[in-house]
Amino acid sequence: MNINYTYAFILLIIVLIICFLVNISLGSVPIPLGAIFESFIGTLEHESWPYIIKEYRLPKAFTAVLVGSGLGISGLLMQTLFRNPLAGPFVLGISSGASLGVALVILGAGIFSGAFASIFVSKWSIIIAASLGSFLVLSAVLVVSSKVRDTMAILIIGLMFGSITAAVVSVLSYFSSAEQLQQYIFWGFGSLGNLSWQELGIFFLVYSLGMLLSIFSIKGLNSLLLGENYAKSLGLNIKQTRLIIIVATSLLAGTITAFAGPIAFIGLAIPHITRQVFTTSNHKILIPAVFLFGAIIMLICDSIAQLPTSDYTLPINAITSLFGAPVVIWLLVRKRKMLF
Repeated sequence: MNINYTYAFILLIIVLIICFLVNISLGSVPIPLGAIFESFIGTLEHESWPYIIKEYRLPKAFTAVLVGSGLGISGLLMQTLFRNPLAGPFVLGISSGASLGVALVILGAGIFSGAFASIFVSKWSIIIAASLGSFLVLSAVLVVSSKVRDTMAILIIGLMFGSITAAVVSVLSYFSSAEQLQQYIFWGFGSLGNLSWQELGIFFLVYSLGMLLSIFSIKGLNSLLLGENYAKSLGLNIKQTRLIIIVATSLLAGTITAFAGPIAFIGLAIPHITRQVFTTSNHKILIPAVFLFGAIIMLICDSIAQLPTSDYTLPINAITSLFGAPVVIWLLVRKRKMLF
C-alpha cells in the first residue's frame, strides 16, 4: 500500500473514533467524554448515564457505522457494475421492495381490527416484511440478470420494478387511514436509534456476509473498470461476478433498509467523495476507504440530527439528503465522468 494511503487511512480511523465518541456524548442529555470512558470500565457512578450509554447510544452509534459503511460500499459496487456515476445502492429496486413489504404490513393492517392488528404491526413484523420485500425484488432481478447479457438492461429493469412497487404502495395508501399513513411515513424517515443489541447482532451477521462478498469481488470490480470485453479477455467470468456484486449489494442495502429504513444519498455521494480524496480507482483501496468515509459521514449526520441539548430528533433522511443532494448537483455541474 502506498505510504500516502497509509497515512490517510490512519487519519480516517482517528477521525472515525472521535466522531464515534462525540456521537455518544451528544443528545438530549449531554454526557462528558470522560464519563463515557468511565462507563466502559464500569466505574461511572451516575444514576442514569450508564444505561443511556450502553442501552441506547452505543447501539445507535454502531448502527450508524454499519449503515453508513454498508450504503457507501453498496453504492460503490453499483457505480462500478453499471459504470454510471449516478447509480446508487437502491437502483435494483431493493428499497422499493422493502417499502412495499412494510406498506403491506402497516397499510394493509387495516383489514384486521382490535388487538390482533396491533400485534400484526410490530417492530419485528416490519423488519421481516422489509427483508422479504427486498428478497422478492432481488429474486426477480437475479432471474432477469441470468437471462439478460446487457448490464444497463438490468439497471432499467430494476428501476421498473421500483415503479411497480411504488404504484402498489400508492394504491394501499389511498385506502389507508391517516394513522396508518403517518406510521408508514415515519418509517420512511429512517431511524438509527430503534435497535436493541439482539437486533443489532442479527443486522451485523447479514451485513458481514454482504461485506465478505464485496471483498471477494474486488478483483472482478477492478477488471470491470476496463470494460466487459477486456475483463472477459482476462478470464473473468462476467456472469458470476455480476451475480456476486448484485447479491452483495442486495444483502447490504436490503438489510439496512429493513432495520433502519430507507436512508437517502449516502450510497450515492460517499463513493465520489472517496475517489476525490484518494484519487484512485483500485477497489482494494476504495472499499476500506468508502467504509471509513461512510461511517464517519453517517455519524456526523446522526449527531446533527440529534439536535444536541434538545428533546427533538430530526429525521435522519432529512440530514443525509441535505448532505447528499449538493454532491449530486456538483456531479451534474462538472459534466464529466468520475474515474470511469
